[in-house]
Amino acid sequence: MPPRKKLDPSSSPRALLGAELRHKREEAGLTQDELGRPLFVSGSFIGQLEAGTRRMHAEYARQIDDILKTDGFFERNCEAATKSRYPDHFAEAAEAEAVAQTIKEYAPLLVPGLLQTEAYARAVFRAFQPTATEEVIEERVAARLERARLLDDPTTPLLWAVLDEAVLRRTVGSHTVMTAQLRHIAELTHRHRIIVQVLPFAEGAHAALGGSLKLMTFTDAPPLAYLQGLGTGELMDDPSSVAQYHHSYDLVRAGALSPEASLALLEAVADDDEHEH
Repeated sequence: MPPRKKLDPSSSPRALLGAELRHKREEAGLTQDELGRPLFVSGSFIGQLEAGTRRMHAEYARQIDDILKTDGFFERNCEAATKSRYPDHFAEAAEAEAVAQTIKEYAPLLVPGLLQTEAYARAVFRAFQPTATEEVIEERVAARLERARLLDDPTTPLLWAVLDEAVLRRTVGSHTVMTAQLRHIAELTHRHRIIVQVLPFAEGAHAALGGSLKLMTFTDAPPLAYLQGLGTGELMDDPSSVAQYHHSYDLVRAGALSPEASLALLEAVADDDEHEH
């Protein structure tokens, strides 16, 4: 088992709650399973709260205060810990992503958020919210670019993305925007910062036709799967479900072009877009 990550309580409200929860639970002599039982959640869920990969919601905070006799500490601090720059359906996934060791993603339609350029992200948000103010759009773009700073670290998290060929072929924004976007992905690949494969149209039916899939693993918490739809998303921690999604991802990855062939295709499409300027 990898060493347990030392939480920095000053890094965020979530980290503070997680560190304090771990301390108070151990002080009470309870295992994660024992604390989770009266909350009707698994011990792994408690572990995710402690590790900061899941948000603590008010109903759990109140019950934890009662069980651990913490005089309302968790309820009082819960609101600050649940504030987020992201839409409600994605907030927990973004927070988990920030502390993940590995992120594996299948993207059927759009470049994954961590790989988006500013212009591409702006075009995506404007298409989704055509009547939104510029201020709203720019806030969304800024939050997405902030997420992408995860890749400033030279090694962690490991990001492995399988892009459907449709991601490369659909012109988002303009041919100029697409050229820059594809060149950005290629540059990250050339720097060996990410691994990218392309699932070609010729592959036909595959194991993830139902939609996008993100899988995250952590040093000190169980893995998570995130499924996203139009304005909706679900973060899942059920071990059997997560295992099945890992299996689906492996099947998709097996049907994709090799990383070398994928890079060649990505750069060829970028060249085609550039010639369309």
